[in-house]
Order: sequence, then C-alpha cells, then structure tokens
Amino acid sequence: MDNLQYPWSEPPATGRAREVAPGVLWMRMPMPTALNHINVWALRDRGPTGAPGWCVVDTGMFTPQTVAAWEQLLLPGGDLQGLPVLRVVVTHMHPDHVGMAGWLTRRFGVGLWMSRLEYLHCRVLVNDTGRPVPAEGMEFYQRAGWSREQIAAYERRFGDFGRAIDQLPEKFTRLRDGQALVLAESTYEVVIGQGHSPEHACLYDRQQGIFISGDQVLPRISSNVSVYPTEPQADPLSDWLDSIERLRGRIDARVLVLPAHNLPFHGLYDRLEALAASTRKALGQLLIALEEPRRVIDVFGALFARPITDAHLWSLATGESLAHLNHLLAQHKIHSWEDAQGVAWYCIHPPKTASSL
Repeated sequence: MDNLQYPWSEPPATGRAREVAPGVLWMRMPMPTALNHINVWALRDRGPTGAPGWCVVDTGMFTPQTVAAWEQLLLPGGDLQGLPVLRVVVTHMHPDHVGMAGWLTRRFGVGLWMSRLEYLHCRVLVNDTGRPVPAEGMEFYQRAGWSREQIAAYERRFGDFGRAIDQLPEKFTRLRDGQALVLAESTYEVVIGQGHSPEHACLYDRQQGIFISGDQVLPRISSNVSVYPTEPQADPLSDWLDSIERLRGRIDARVLVLPAHNLPFHGLYDRLEALAASTRKALGQLLIALEEPRRVIDVFGALFARPITDAHLWSLATGESLAHLNHLLAQHKIHSWEDAQGVAWYCIHPPKTASSL
C-alpha cells in the first residue's frame, strides 16, 4: 500500500515551472524513453555581486525537446523570470541528470558542481562513444548466459550513454558529503548515497524541510542497482541498503521529498522502509530459485514482475540480477562456478564437479 502523501497531483507542463516552497521551483523535462520525464529544480541564488539568479539541480537529457523546454523557461517572460543560471548542480552521472549540464554552463559561463566519482565516472563512460566494444564487455554478458544475437545487439548499442550528454565542462567543483551549499535564501547539506550510482549527491535544507533526492529515493519506482562490466564482482546492493539506513538517520521524517521522477511527496521513512523490504523480499525469492543451479538470465523471473523482452531491459535486468547474486555471494549464502563455455552458474548448494569461484 502507498502510504505517501502527494501535495500536487499533476506536474508542471513542459517549459513551465511551479513553486513548491519559497525559492524552490519544480520543472519537468521530457525523455524519449519508457520513463518519459525527469524532474529538475531551480533554487533561488545570488552571484558574487549580489545579483539574483538560479542554482539549477539536474538538467535533463541533451535532446532537441529538452533544449526547447529550457529555451522557453529562460525567455525574459518565462517562468525563470529572465534571471540567469548562476551554477549547475548535478546529483549523479546518468544522462537524464547531466545531459544538459554542458549546454547550461557554457550558455551562462558558470560552474558545474558534482561529486568527484560521478564527474570522473561520467567522463570515462562518455569516452566509450565511437570506440570498439571491449572484449571484457562481451565476456561479461556471455558469462551471464546471453546468446550471440543478444551480444551482437549490445555491440550495436555500445557507446549510447554519451549520445544524450552535451560536452561536459573540463572542470568542476566537488560536492562532498556533509558540505554546506550556501545559496541566496537557504543552505543545503550535501548527503551522499550509493548503490544506484557511485557517489550520488542529495541536497537537504533542514530549515525548510526540503530533501532533493535525485534517484536515491523515488516514490513509485525503484532505482536500478546494477553490476557493470567495469567492476563485475561489485556488491552495490550493500551500498544501497547502507544508504537507506544513513538517510533514515540523517534526514527528518517530515521533509518534502523532491525526487527526480514521479511526484513530490511526504513520507520519507515509509518509502525507505518499503525500498528495504522490497530488497529483502527479492533476495528471499532469489534464494528459493537457487535451490537449483541457474545462470544470471535464469533468475529474471524471481526478481522482476514482468517479462524481460527488449535489449535495453536485458542489460538492466542482467546488471540488477548480478547485484543480487553478488550480494548473496558476499554473504556466503550461495555458490558460483563456471561451465566449460565460461557461463556462470549459481546455487545455494556447492557444485558437484566444478571448482567454486
């Protein structure tokens, strides 16, 4: 049951902004994906001379539709009141959050603010665009049980990450956990979360009771927590569960949560508990499925409510399934081994003939 409270039943129209708290504007940018939107935020700020403007938090994908939306907002008669952007803050590296950051920083001659791991990781992934698929990437998906046709589709998509990101600035200002981001009328504490991305920066205004959560806490969907070819033995699910507990300890239960997707809401602790419970349930279902040896692609049914069909979903499902499997391996609750074709198998019982990894 959804115990959350939503102060607004509808988002602002594309190219418009809505005030959700004094000096805090809500905007929504379109996305050409199944999840068709991202919420971005403008916080009232002042420049070095005291002139008013905005601190923008997250930016949307770099697409013609998002450019048009920003152009409408920035018009002299637009909902940003003709005031300039004074700095750009990005919660994390994914294209829907960072895609327009370069466009905005160059247009206004201002700086980009990100955590270090998010900025550097983004730069690395953007550089994949246009280069050949590394052998390690193909081995990663072959080990998960992908067919030749699926791996060929991955080869065709390789490098897509950077295509929705305008050229990143060559420098940035680092956001650190616990740092105070002082704006014109408010001060936000940087709260770092992990699991969905390496060093996700949330913003917390204690005085107004505002929590800009990015993708770290979403009200109606769960953020993807995945393992990737660059770190195949990672355990991001531990980071995700640890972050849930840290947020519960640092953020007041009564805050208005401003998420990157869906609607702003009250009920942070209820949502955190639901996210933790959902993870525990998924791990329990996975353990039941692993009474018999299974490949990564064989456990989708234990973790996901709907069939995994298109190629993009296969990548997400593989990464998330591995996150759950690696977590159980780290807790020594399951065993893993490779067959003669280099495909990994997982089971709660040790293998009879192969050597455990």
